[in-house]
Amino acid sequence: MLRDVVAGVDESTESLAAAHWAAREALRRGTSLNLVHAWTWHPRPAPSVPADTTQRDWAEQTLKRAADSVRAAHPGIRVTEQLVPGPAVAALLAASEEAELLVLGSRGLGGVAGFVFGSVSQRVVARSTGPVVLVRAGETAADEHLPAVDGVSPDEIPRIPHRDVVVGLDTGDTGDELLAFAFASAHRCHAALHVMYAFSTPPDHVADGGPAPTPGPQLVAANEQTVAAALRPWREKFPDVPVTETVGEGRAAGELVHASTGASLVVVGRRQRASRAGAHIGPVTHAVLHHVGCPVAVIPHA
Repeated sequence: MLRDVVAGVDESTESLAAAHWAAREALRRGTSLNLVHAWTWHPRPAPSVPADTTQRDWAEQTLKRAADSVRAAHPGIRVTEQLVPGPAVAALLAASEEAELLVLGSRGLGGVAGFVFGSVSQRVVARSTGPVVLVRAGETAADEHLPAVDGVSPDEIPRIPHRDVVVGLDTGDTGDELLAFAFASAHRCHAALHVMYAFSTPPDHVADGGPAPTPGPQLVAANEQTVAAALRPWREKFPDVPVTETVGEGRAAGELVHASTGASLVVVGRRQRASRAGAHIGPVTHAVLHHVGCPVAVIPHA
């Protein structure tokens, strides 16, 4: 049974962009879209709440505006609206439990790429048991495709080749969930998949008192074989997805950020573990979320 795609909405432009991205994804998956808006009564309402409107009424109007916008742009989709009293983090995590996917908006870092990690999105990403996609303000359907030639109308955008899906692979710490999500995403979009794997030179390859040498061909070949073995069952399951592999020595975060230029989606993993400081997302995922401009999918795994 297919489950809904869920998008968290508020009054921000980034949440509206997330709702529209979620609508496109729901159409690709053949499922419904559930828009969730959490609200909490405050003794001092936000300046955006009109003086003659209760906070609950304003919350209902906020949810309705987002739903009307999505329905107008995507008339073929079924949209449900869920107004939840209480903290946003709890409401979004509860909604995600029964969802295919949770989509949230996140502010870009000024005029450059990347996301500002607010307290709500950070806690949801760190604690969600299902996939979470972050979308920044201004993201549109056209951004998912290669540049259109002159004279092509917006209605023809789906016919324009889709930008690549990029996935960061860690063969020693990644479950099947990550590759399953990445391959399925590329398959639904008729996109190519770019698999990135960056490895570090083992300590016994580092010369004492000097810089690390360039990895030898045997070390590179061994990592390429490891990546090929991890991808083999997924290539067989999705034979229509073109796959490009990049294997090399370096920092995973930097390589992923570089590869994300021109991508439609970057897929990264988050290990489901908690420390004394609480749940966390890991340094690579944290860096990607701060420096990548396209939507980022964070996939929890064991």
